[in-house]
Amino acid sequence: MKKYLYFILAISMLLPLYVSAKQYKGGELRTKESYTYGRFEVCYKSSAGCGQTSTFFTYHDFTSDWINNWNELDIEILGRYTDDIQFNAITPGRSNHVHHHWVDFNPSLDFHTYAIEWTPDYVAWFIDGEEAYRQTGEHVSTLDKPQKIMMNIWNPVYEGWVGSWDNRILPLFAYYDWVSYASYTPGEGNTGTNNEFKLEWTDNFNTWDQSRWDKATHTFEGNNCDFLPENIVFRDGMMILCLMDNENTGYVDHNPPAVLWARAYGNTVEVVFSEDVEETSAEDTSNYAILGVTVSEAKLQSNNRTVKLTVSDLDFDSQYNLVVLGIKDKSETPNNLIGQVVSIVMSSPLPFPVKINVGGFTYNDYLSDQEWSENVEYGYLDGEAAEHSNQQIQGTEEDQIYRTEHRGIVGYKVRVPNGVYKVTLMMAENYFNEDSSRVFDINIEGNYIARNIDIFQEVGANAAFNIVVDSVNVADQTLDIHFGAIKDNALLNGLIVEAISADIHEENNILPNKFYLEQNHPNPFNSFTTIEYGLAESSFVSMRVYDICGREIESLIHKSQRAGVYEVTWQTHLSSGIYFYKIEAVSKHRIFTEIKKMLLIK
Repeated sequence: MKKYLYFILAISMLLPLYVSAKQYKGGELRTKESYTYGRFEVCYKSSAGCGQTSTFFTYHDFTSDWINNWNELDIEILGRYTDDIQFNAITPGRSNHVHHHWVDFNPSLDFHTYAIEWTPDYVAWFIDGEEAYRQTGEHVSTLDKPQKIMMNIWNPVYEGWVGSWDNRILPLFAYYDWVSYASYTPGEGNTGTNNEFKLEWTDNFNTWDQSRWDKATHTFEGNNCDFLPENIVFRDGMMILCLMDNENTGYVDHNPPAVLWARAYGNTVEVVFSEDVEETSAEDTSNYAILGVTVSEAKLQSNNRTVKLTVSDLDFDSQYNLVVLGIKDKSETPNNLIGQVVSIVMSSPLPFPVKINVGGFTYNDYLSDQEWSENVEYGYLDGEAAEHSNQQIQGTEEDQIYRTEHRGIVGYKVRVPNGVYKVTLMMAENYFNEDSSRVFDINIEGNYIARNIDIFQEVGANAAFNIVVDSVNVADQTLDIHFGAIKDNALLNGLIVEAISADIHEENNILPNKFYLEQNHPNPFNSFTTIEYGLAESSFVSMRVYDICGREIESLIHKSQRAGVYEVTWQTHLSSGIYFYKIEAVSKHRIFTEIKKMLLIK
């Protein structure tokens, strides 16, 4: 009887994987043959969009004891990121060894080559021919099962990992140009590291080689889609994986572009579309309307799905709707957005210094942690919060900040005006008690500021460890921090962002009863000086610097701002002399203009 019950339970667990009819339909291509060791290489362009992933990986078909025989090597490109590739080795017990690798390109915009080298001694991942990451730990020896080569596109249920799903981004396509396999033949190879691999075959995907590849017809737990053969298309020398809804299959697009969200900051409204849009229609200002606001320019950004509108007369104390129509997508038969109305998210600038209790709640002047989205000014990407209650932290008087952490973190973003910032990363090792237990990289704005950080090795357990970066340049309105775990999970406990030279240095809650412009300080100054000004009403503000001959030197501010007190810092390498700064603030009720003189001495 007991064996019978176990049999029924097993069947009930397997049935949903093969007979379910899920809301979405993806595709998976897999080799018929399995391989033990080798170099597995692919050239592909990933699918873009939050909540889904397109992959290249090797995988051992399960035996009866599937958990204890798990072998898998992954390249996962998550559509939520525009600068990240995830590598993973999954070993018996379904143990993950994840590394997120920062890249200086958007993998959904163009084709890149990726490779996995698997040997008895190491697993290494490559990007465009260069080794990016290597694992040599004890777990590598447990990767000894034959594995098939696979590629798929799917939308997981795990939003913390892949981001929030929005079905308006459908259909999605991932484009695979070729795949190759080279066997592991030390001392007699012709490719790969030290020529220790021998090229066995390359498939250019001119057709479906049915002697090599199978099209999957299954699903699995945690997958929001079924895999259908119809969603694997061979065309134009490529294999195309498609993620669709229940109404469509194959390489077709009947859906017009949709506006996912719109956000205002300064004199700009950023409009994000669900898919790549055609440039001419996207840059036609007559296709955008905001009541009471003038749209003077529309510029399609390099990701082909974000348009930045230059606007005037925007009042940040008001709410606006954006009307969009006439935008076309880039499908063979273009689909046209007939019309859509979307509420504009009005940005709310953070006061400086920005201090965040990462992984925790509001504490003193630290903001509480939150997840990143279009509706917030800062937040984390991936991972989970943890707290070590009442733990005494050495080397700080802010113990509570170091008791909370966000572990497994991949990114942290803070919306800031373009400029130069001092960034302080606050960390503590409250879990491990020996070296090399937690190791990770940190990249800020495309620069590695720390490689192979081991907090315990630096300061021991339960002790404050800070990394201070004095000069971080932000040019896209967002401070981007990327974490790449080498061993276990990356973490962050606290974050402080201080403005050094930015469009807005500080905004406080004081509302002045008049417009004013203060004398710069210090004055005279050597290389940088700060200027305070007050706005009695929401205004469009411009501030410019002129030389003694009246020639404009630099524009410090050119945007809409709410009523309040502000500071702006001017940093210059000009020669000594007399300079003038002029403010012009245009509100609904008046125009305020004033000029002051300042002295630069080198």
